[in-house]
Amino acid sequence: MKQLIHWLYIVCLVAVVSSCSSLRHVERAPMIGGLKGEDYQEKVIAGFPRWNCVTGKVALNLNVENRKNMKLSATLRMKKGEVIQLSVAPFLGIEVARLEISPDRILVVDRLHKQYVEVSFGELNRMTNLNLSFNMVQSLFLNEIFLPGKETLEVSDLHRFRMALEGDRALWEVKDSKKLAYRFWTTADKGWLENTSVSLSGTAYALDWTYGDFGKLGTGYFPQHILAELQGVGKQYSLDMKLSRMSVSEDWETRTELSSKYQKMELATLLKMWLGK
Repeated sequence: MKQLIHWLYIVCLVAVVSSCSSLRHVERAPMIGGLKGEDYQEKVIAGFPRWNCVTGKVALNLNVENRKNMKLSATLRMKKGEVIQLSVAPFLGIEVARLEISPDRILVVDRLHKQYVEVSFGELNRMTNLNLSFNMVQSLFLNEIFLPGKETLEVSDLHRFRMALEGDRALWEVKDSKKLAYRFWTTADKGWLENTSVSLSGTAYALDWTYGDFGKLGTGYFPQHILAELQGVGKQYSLDMKLSRMSVSEDWETRTELSSKYQKMELATLLKMWLGK
């Protein structure tokens, strides 16, 4: 009987020590912007503007290592959940190329040579062995934190992030991702998303997006400078986008239709033509 009481005492002692340890862990959780981690996360999520449409003029600078930079003028149009359009028109507003991304397809149009590429996300993922989605691409352009497989980030999803304080910024890291690693850096004071990184786990391959020059747009703030960089591929690839004349206008066509004069080509052929690979 005494032995049983002795073991019960040890079990209770272990439970109390574990509880105290957990409490100490909670107390030592990083404070971000004067708030506890979860309170800070909720503040950031609640503060994200819910734009339906975002449009603007873009000064594009496409940089491929060992090649001359390509500087172009374009128009960016985005409609939440439907489409992202990047229309390149460097000469007197005449469109020479268009990139259109929607949930069902990625369309690249070469107006000069009357050619186009059309591929679904399913086909693209089979080619790359990744799990890319429209929602992921849309979030990159719309300056949003996202979770793979989720259309909208909600407060109930916050447990899926590992949080840490790095200087004056908070690092959000998705816990349960496998092949791809997702990391986001937000400012501790305003909660603005300044960096997003999507990397292939265990490799140097990564897609980094940097946001800056935040300006007022509708009820919130939107970055007027976006830099996308591809890492780990041997050459330097970057797309620098400086935005101006931003608006939330919805008066534009969301679907591109092509005439029979256009010839379909393979994605690899178009990439070789544009990037010289």
